[in-house]
Amino acid sequence: MEGSFYATNFSILTNTFFHCTTTVQNLNIMRTKETLRNIGIMAHVDAGKTTLTERILYYSGITHKLGNVDDGNTMMDTDPQESKRGITISSAAITTSWERFGQNCQINIIDTPGHVDFTAEVERSLRVLDGAVALFCAVSGVQPQSQTVWRQATKYKVPRLCFVNKMDREGADFDAVVQQIRNELHSNAIPMQIPIGEGSEFIGIVDLIEQQALYWDNDDSGLTIRHGKIPAELVEKSEILRASILESAATEDDELLEQFLENPEQIENDAIRRAIRSGTLKGNINPVYCGTAYKNCGVQPLLDAVVDMLPSPVDQNLVEALDPDTDEAITLDINEYDAFSALVFKVITDPHAGKIAMARIYSGELSGGLSIMNMSTGSTSKAGRIMRIHADRMETLESAGSGEIVALTGVKNARTGDTLTAVDHPVILEAMDFPDPVIGYAIEPKTSADDKKLSKALGLVKDEDPTLHVQFDQQTGQTILNGMGELHLEVVLEKLRLEHQIELNIGAPKVAYREQFANSTEYRYQLKKQNGGSGQFAEVVFEIGPGKVDSKGLTFVNDVKGGVIPREFIQSVEKGFQKAMQHGVAAGYPLESLFVRLFDGDTHDEDSHALDFEIAAIEGFKEAAAFCNPYLMEPIMNVVIEAPEDCIGVISSDLNRKRGMIKKIEAKPDHQIISADVPLTNLFKYIGHLRSMTSGRASASMSFSHYAKASSDVQELVLANQ
Repeated sequence: MEGSFYATNFSILTNTFFHCTTTVQNLNIMRTKETLRNIGIMAHVDAGKTTLTERILYYSGITHKLGNVDDGNTMMDTDPQESKRGITISSAAITTSWERFGQNCQINIIDTPGHVDFTAEVERSLRVLDGAVALFCAVSGVQPQSQTVWRQATKYKVPRLCFVNKMDREGADFDAVVQQIRNELHSNAIPMQIPIGEGSEFIGIVDLIEQQALYWDNDDSGLTIRHGKIPAELVEKSEILRASILESAATEDDELLEQFLENPEQIENDAIRRAIRSGTLKGNINPVYCGTAYKNCGVQPLLDAVVDMLPSPVDQNLVEALDPDTDEAITLDINEYDAFSALVFKVITDPHAGKIAMARIYSGELSGGLSIMNMSTGSTSKAGRIMRIHADRMETLESAGSGEIVALTGVKNARTGDTLTAVDHPVILEAMDFPDPVIGYAIEPKTSADDKKLSKALGLVKDEDPTLHVQFDQQTGQTILNGMGELHLEVVLEKLRLEHQIELNIGAPKVAYREQFANSTEYRYQLKKQNGGSGQFAEVVFEIGPGKVDSKGLTFVNDVKGGVIPREFIQSVEKGFQKAMQHGVAAGYPLESLFVRLFDGDTHDEDSHALDFEIAAIEGFKEAAAFCNPYLMEPIMNVVIEAPEDCIGVISSDLNRKRGMIKKIEAKPDHQIISADVPLTNLFKYIGHLRSMTSGRASASMSFSHYAKASSDVQELVLANQ
């Protein structure tokens, strides 16, 4: 009895000990996650993203020499083409740390491209980030790609702060940029700093919360910060803007609001920061900072702001997912004790390590050798190496937990958007959507010996880039490589040449047209074949026509009554129409949208099979399409041109000749901005043409806008070439 008593109490003590240990471990893990930041830097091309990232790495001690884009020696642009072109092509990731209020915070940074042709890189990065720094040029302000990446961040509910860069450039105007952010991005942009001087007179910044001036010593590359009093001419402006910060903070915190109404002078700076952070995480506030990364001013306070204002994984504690068995929405807790789940957001091929999947871990813990399932393919594999990314090198880890961004080897057939989970606890995380490509090149290897080599190489680049599509033209026997723009395809073709040693013959650019029906019709199709033994029989009666305005893909309505077509056959009918709409009858291009209502049909007791109904749908589509007056649709690009005022006339005339529709001309202090919709078919080599036409004084960016009915001339030309 006595032994039983002691045994029972020992068991209780042991359980209590382990419970307490687990609790302590949980607290330690949560504390660790509270000091983790997964951030992206996003902006229009040439706003200074890579330069800013290089300064962050320098001041946080990762590098010991300042890298510059112009010198081609940046740590983030590791691709030779990035150094050659002076732009970021693929999102690069790196881990650094920053000490704030005595705590060492780990910061995972993803430096994303700014060129519109590589928007997918931004899209997949934002999908896995917790916060972002939106970068703006102090002269150019909000530019077209700024708006695109801002919309992407809003789509994924990514909290963001703003940094107005290049304050040292002539024409810099901090207040104007803040106003643009508010007006054009519909943001509650709240300055946390203001510049001391602008352009050549820019010498420092005013910290509005601390109410002090900061100056940088360029003799030691900006490492030394000197604190001083606010210049007399900025005292009144600083007090007004600090009051605005207090007002914004008070709206986010009831206790602070009461204090603000009674005694605002007594509000502590830490309380202001906490309230502004709360508003930032909710998306109600976008704090604004400023500086010049190239001249080494303002970067350290921005790092403070990343820690102070942007979320940790703990702040987004619940992650939405789907139960694959029930298709019901479920939530995952971000902790090490839940089952493992992660999302692959990028795949890269390393010549030594093979295929590497870059993934964000959302729940659980991953250690080497753990069996994981790829929910997209259903395949299982054991995790190989787990690595932390340092731009051009990898650090091997024993394990990694939720909230971490890591690189993995050993994951079979991994592709962008795949969910990786524990084998015994499968879940599906929200995948990523990418736009369809709008331009293609016909390619073939210069030597037949490279045929197989090309096929393998295309498979690898497709795995790395989800916006690339490869198709084989049955009529011409050509391989068509489709992408988001001329620069996008140029980069891929250069990669095939340099990395895979394949010399290619490249055909003229091909526009990715679409087809559409002008009207609807009802049609009956019967498949009936008898070749001895079991035959084929399927009858479908359907209404077919264009999808609703702004709809894409197939809208299929099952209106069959009385079970005249069994349910499993109806699924085959839908599958058949999905396949059929990929090849229109006018010129063989996919249909933009299609509406089908199946309302009658017939079967045969012995001769009807699922495949028969799929074939009936495909053949019925081909015959019915002739009665729907199909026509071609062409991709329309949004073209944004920045040019001096004296060039606007010649540019506008040229756009009119290209069937462009000018939507807006906006006047800036030293230039004007034209926004126009222009058919893609008239824009090949346009950037070079524009530079030639304006003696190099104009620049342009293009992004896909929409599909529109092609002109009769274009339709005749395309159909004549079929």
